Amino acid sequence: MFFTYLRRELRRRRKAALVVASGLALGIALVIVVDSVSSGMGRAQDKVLQSLYGLGTDMTVTKAASPTAGTSDRPRFRFDAQEDGSEEEQSTDRVMVQGFQTLADTTVGKVAGQDGVADAVGGLSLQVMKVSGQFTRGQFQQDGSGGQGQGGPGAGGQQAPQGRVQGGGADFDVNSYSVYGTDVTEPALGPLTSSTITSGRTFKESETDAEVAVADSAYAKEKKLKTGSTVTVKGTEFEVVGIATADSGDAAANLYIPLKQAQTLADAKDKVTTIYVKATDSQRIDGVKSAIQKNVPGTTVTTSADLADTVSGSLSTASSLAAGVGKWLSIVVLAAAFLVAGLLTSSAVSRRVREFGTLKALGWRSGRVTRQVVGEAVVNGLVGGVLGIALGLAGAYAVTAVSPTLQAQLGGGADGGTGGPGGPGGGFGGPGRQAAAKTLDVALSAPVSLTTIALAVGLAVAGGLVAGAFGGWRASRLRPADALRRVE
Repeated sequence: MFFTYLRRELRRRRKAALVVASGLALGIALVIVVDSVSSGMGRAQDKVLQSLYGLGTDMTVTKAASPTAGTSDRPRFRFDAQEDGSEEEQSTDRVMVQGFQTLADTTVGKVAGQDGVADAVGGLSLQVMKVSGQFTRGQFQQDGSGGQGQGGPGAGGQQAPQGRVQGGGADFDVNSYSVYGTDVTEPALGPLTSSTITSGRTFKESETDAEVAVADSAYAKEKKLKTGSTVTVKGTEFEVVGIATADSGDAAANLYIPLKQAQTLADAKDKVTTIYVKATDSQRIDGVKSAIQKNVPGTTVTTSADLADTVSGSLSTASSLAAGVGKWLSIVVLAAAFLVAGLLTSSAVSRRVREFGTLKALGWRSGRVTRQVVGEAVVNGLVGGVLGIALGLAGAYAVTAVSPTLQAQLGGGADGGTGGPGGPGGGFGGPGRQAAAKTLDVALSAPVSLTTIALAVGLAVAGGLVAGAFGGWRASRLRPADALRRVE
């Protein structure tokens, strides 16, 4: 009887049911679009952060910044004097540790031993400056007018030639590039994981001290490198065994070499600049950070959340709008839709006074009448949910299809030169990062998850219950006498 009466009433009052369902549908659709866009913002930000510190990294550990770091390690270049007027080209490499601050590689074991740490791996970030060029001797040009010697005329002095030196000088080229020493025994963690090997291969776990390198694709294109080519760093030749393409943004370094080789080149035996850490559970990141800061003194721990706070540009602005204005707008529209649905349902009950009064006169109890009204409202809510999900999916698809481009700006900050977050080799800045701001373009998408769909269904049922509560309360107060008053 309940479903028969329900079906008949919904068919008879199609327009009123459609109005209630449409109001709920708009609110639910807006919630889906805002939630999916917010999710897309999160993915875009994760993509930016992944390009900085590598896939799977939850935090990095670096040496605490020192105000005097690097003051005695300024790069200096020395060239030998040329003999017999030789003008041969001279070249020298200066290999410097990024940020001039290192940690003992035993710190990696201390960090890995902290509660909540799943894995930890160290790396050494280097900056190589190669200066090459030649000196050219000038030519003395005599002007033809002789001068007097020191003794003067008649004093037996000799005349000194008069003239000037023309030409000559120095022509040197400075080439700077970044090198990252990676622990080849831990291939699943570190900056190299933010790139994909597009040619050749990655490192083998047995190549801990091999003279092999993986080159970033952009650097390889610039220097015309390919698999099998050789690059020379401070007199050591490395064979390029693979080409890596950054998944997004800039690559972490121009060249990747085994950690031991990097330590040898930089005269930094048993040293690392950055420790990349993976937590056992994303919910424990803050606790792991606190444990490392407490138990491993003299270090700075930077999480992805810390770095996310430094992201600015249109990505940050859009994310703030989606998280703030968008969500509050969704709440307001949804609340308004619930209220309108409730008022419309209550108004519909008022127009059915004779019907409900007659049913009560025939023996229907107030509870049965209320259940009937709530049942109709819940069905209207489910219809609105279906329409809202369809509209929301269409809106999310439109955002993904358009894929508006957002810019993410990552500034180096005050600590950029000393290994702080965003600085070279420090924090999540990763190897090869300079203090100047980096700008990355990220395409926005609006993925709709099953959780969002479940939320929409829940809102549809909630909207129906709210509307039913309004109508049920109004229906429960009706008496059979009310129906007789409406009889003309």
